[in-house]
Amino acid sequence: MSFDYKKEYKEFYMPKNKPEIVDVPEMNFIAVRGKGNPNDENGDYKASIGLLYAIAFTIKMSKKGNHAIEGYFDYVVPPLEGFWWQEDTVGVDYGRKEDFCWISVIRLPDFVTKKDVQWAIEEAGKKKGQDFSKVEFMTIKEGLCVQCMHIGAYDDEPATVALMDRFLSENGYENDFTDKRMHHEIYLSDARRVAPERLKTVIRHPVRKVGD
Repeated sequence: MSFDYKKEYKEFYMPKNKPEIVDVPEMNFIAVRGKGNPNDENGDYKASIGLLYAIAFTIKMSKKGNHAIEGYFDYVVPPLEGFWWQEDTVGVDYGRKEDFCWISVIRLPDFVTKKDVQWAIEEAGKKKGQDFSKVEFMTIKEGLCVQCMHIGAYDDEPATVALMDRFLSENGYENDFTDKRMHHEIYLSDARRVAPERLKTVIRHPVRKVGD
């Protein structure tokens, strides 16, 4: 049976629909950086998703080729995630989608190294005749965060964020957005197949104790 990160690490992928504090450890990802409205049909954001999944599945299916990855075990490709920010803005302003900066990521199993990712970029490029040079290996340690399951359309996320902010103020925490700690979303639903009101998205914000 394939290892499923969502099931094995429910504390990071399957929170309740009420805010909670979580300490997120260091993880490795494949990542693509970009700017612009994620809803643009021919924009960089949708292109970045295609790049990430191509590399993710090249790594997953390496077991069927000549590239042996030490410590490999079969696994389910983890969900797409995104780190979002806007210049000169604390948190995110959902009304200014064209100003979004983002890093789209997919988590890597711990046995995958930077060298394995470079191999996958070259392998996918040869097989698909496409440029995957935007994909990079990235290590992220989020640390102390507040998170909550948001059920519904992406444009309705501000209501869940307000719930999270209220939870922080009632429990002695505050948001801690910096140029390295950003608004984070984990997409548990395929927006192409799931109705907007049923979408499941983990929203996670960096926090600190008030006074720290």
